[in-house]
Amino acid sequence: MKKFVVLSLFGLMIIAISGMAHAQKLDFRVSGYIWTTSILSRNTPGAVPFGFDGFGGAGIGADGGITTPFPSPFRPPTPGAVTTQSGAWDRTNSFMQTRAFLNLDMVMSKELSGRVALEIDALSWGGFGGATAVGAAGGRASDRNNLGFWTGDRSSVEVKNAYVTAGLPYFGIPAPMTVNVGLQPIGARPWVFQSTDGTGITGGIKVDPVTIIPFWAKAVEGKYFSADDSDEYGLHVNAKVGTFTVGAYGVNFNANTYPLSRATTTVAITSAQNSFTADMWWWGAYADGKLGPLDLQWDFVYDRGKVETRDTNSANLSFPAGADRTVDYRGWVSRAKINFPWEMFNFGAAGMYATGSDLSKTSNIGLPGTAAANPGNGFSRKVGSYVVPPGAENPGGNDDIIIYGHLIGAAASPFTWSPSPGIYPNVVHRGTNGGTWFAKLFAGYKVTPWYKINLEGLYIGDTTRHGNTFGDAVKSGTSIRRNDKDIGWELLLINEINIYKNLKWDIGGAYLWAGDALDQAVRNAANTAVLGVNKSPDNPWAIITKLSYTF
Repeated sequence: MKKFVVLSLFGLMIIAISGMAHAQKLDFRVSGYIWTTSILSRNTPGAVPFGFDGFGGAGIGADGGITTPFPSPFRPPTPGAVTTQSGAWDRTNSFMQTRAFLNLDMVMSKELSGRVALEIDALSWGGFGGATAVGAAGGRASDRNNLGFWTGDRSSVEVKNAYVTAGLPYFGIPAPMTVNVGLQPIGARPWVFQSTDGTGITGGIKVDPVTIIPFWAKAVEGKYFSADDSDEYGLHVNAKVGTFTVGAYGVNFNANTYPLSRATTTVAITSAQNSFTADMWWWGAYADGKLGPLDLQWDFVYDRGKVETRDTNSANLSFPAGADRTVDYRGWVSRAKINFPWEMFNFGAAGMYATGSDLSKTSNIGLPGTAAANPGNGFSRKVGSYVVPPGAENPGGNDDIIIYGHLIGAAASPFTWSPSPGIYPNVVHRGTNGGTWFAKLFAGYKVTPWYKINLEGLYIGDTTRHGNTFGDAVKSGTSIRRNDKDIGWELLLINEINIYKNLKWDIGGAYLWAGDALDQAVRNAANTAVLGVNKSPDNPWAIITKLSYTF
């Protein structure tokens, strides 16, 4: 018995010593930021879902599904109309926001690490605190985004990322390889294509000067025994060529459940909006680098695909006779930026063009069997607007404050962000750029080591046909959409003040001389019909400050 005990202890010592031989020291790192912003503005809809799907105004239902166009705060008042139709038109809005982002990195070695990223939002200071279902009066599905509730104590922490990064053995391939596994950032070139968080696997193969990045992400699983899932597959390649980084990518979003929200329904049911499937492709190319004294950036993305119904029952009256069962998608965007730094100055120009839809060929939601947005033109059959993948956050390239969005606005969404703060579309949507174009000039001067001033001006145009991207004005006395090209001229002044090395205060102002493409149709009180007349909004403007602490 004693020998057994001694041998057992000896064996345990050997195991412990060998374990120490393989032990590695854990390096725990914390990084992130805390932002606080103030917003004073007029006629900047923010979260109003103008054309969130790429084709016109549409909404998100109580269960996350798509609804028909619905009242918004940016709507001309109509006598007897519901409050949401007339609440914010030509009125000044003011509120405060806070966002905190925390990266927790657990680094075991250069070959092995893990990251957990947390986001905490107060969409407005003094926000409500209900934890009721979405769609209930004043309620939310949870307290997410509601840190600003009086007395605090909200369950507002969101898990943005949770993934492991590991270096892989060579397996006979003489090139460094890495893999990320878990909930992680998905996408590329967010100002024109995609930035979202999803569960998946991303690889990295370095063959100097080329980096190869294959990835796969699971958007919807649905039922385990049914082929009702939605997946994104992609390959991203870039290389260092002289002073430039050039790259290209191809992405396929294959959705057996579409829209993505109703993942549990696997058969064609009259009321089930995922009686549809989608197969979408994006091909992109880009270049970043220096040409002499100039900093250059260029992007191009082309989308192509289709959405089709699974419902082949001709007796199903929910699918109108004569409607195409497939809606085709074809669109593209190109964006370029040039910056010339010179001593304490910088000068530059930027431009972007993104195709828009023909509203006589597509509905507000772009699904088969739905009527074209411009009355009298049959059913949805083709979407020409440039679109981005479902769920994609597409924050633009700091191009302005009112239409496309600027980092100084933090979570204060302009016209073109999400349909609702924190709720990104469950369908392909036009993102920041679809249906618009702009040309921009800017200049900056570093007055002191801690203060820089920037002046920017741009013209913004509308590329939607037989209708407008943001506005829904109609021809006099009819319900036929008016086609305008002028969104407007915008002037920006942005001040950057570095209080400490890690504490920065930005103060920005923007004024938009609104064009005809922002005019809105006056609707009846029930929001079921337009009255054949339009109203023009006062010129939109915004003054935004952001205090940011980074660590």
